[in-house]
Amino acid sequence: MSYLIVVGVDGSDGGRRALRWAAREAAERNGTVQAVIAWRWDGLDGGAMVAPNPVEENERAEALLAREIATITRDGSAIPVAAEVLEGRPADVLSAVARRADLLVLGSHGHGRLRHTVLGSVSEECVRKATCPVVVIPVPAPTPTGTAVPALPG
Repeated sequence: MSYLIVVGVDGSDGGRRALRWAAREAAERNGTVQAVIAWRWDGLDGGAMVAPNPVEENERAEALLAREIATITRDGSAIPVAAEVLEGRPADVLSAVARRADLLVLGSHGHGRLRHTVLGSVSEECVRKATCPVVVIPVPAPTPTGTAVPALPG
């Protein structure tokens, strides 16, 4: 039986970092990667990223996931990545899919409106719900423009 790594992908920097990390880890363990994107259609709310209907939202999610997987393939990953697009709350979907996995990999922050101090809300909920080990790949906090980083003494 192969070592299965499930990774949450959402088009964010955190999701990209998690996917790249999962591909490297799978290569080292002779495992496989299953990239999962969860989507929900809540109707029109005026946001630029909302599709006008559930079919288009699913298609948007499929296209986004295909682009993210193609990126790591272009970057030299030889590990095949299975893609899965599922409707539902991201934390619920990822926790459910990870029940059959050896490892769940997530970015520390995704596209949520609020930036939590350490973890994003989906990562935080998955850490609590998952039945397998969870790896959370950090996303560096943005540095305010014009702010100089002080030099270390020594």
